[in-house]
Amino acid sequence: MNDVEATLDFYRRAFGFERRFLDEGKNYGELETGETRLAFAGRDFVRTLMPVDLAPSGPGAPAAPMEIGFVTPDVEPAFERALAAGAIEIKRPQAKPWGQIVGYVRDPNGFIIEICSPVP
Repeated sequence: MNDVEATLDFYRRAFGFERRFLDEGKNYGELETGETRLAFAGRDFVRTLMPVDLAPSGPGAPAAPMEIGFVTPDVEPAFERALAAGAIEIKRPQAKPWGQIVGYVRDPNGFIIEICSPVP
């Protein structure tokens, strides 16, 4: 991922998170999500910080072995809002045996996002 500004904009439109910070070079940005901050860094910027190989990301690339989870009491409207903002549907929200409603999408970078209700 190298378009940090577009990523912040997607999360604003899809989930209502407000931008907290975007550096002048648009290489690193943060979103206000409540009690935590969600941060994104461009691939080229990360390589300047640490010598780590990074897998390509994108909607057509294999998903990273992690997910971002957002808890909401209104899963179906949140799921639809994410799709309208450009998310790619993986699995529509479903009731789970433990009482949660859970759905999955991919963001424009290919990252998996779980949209779920609180655990009862």
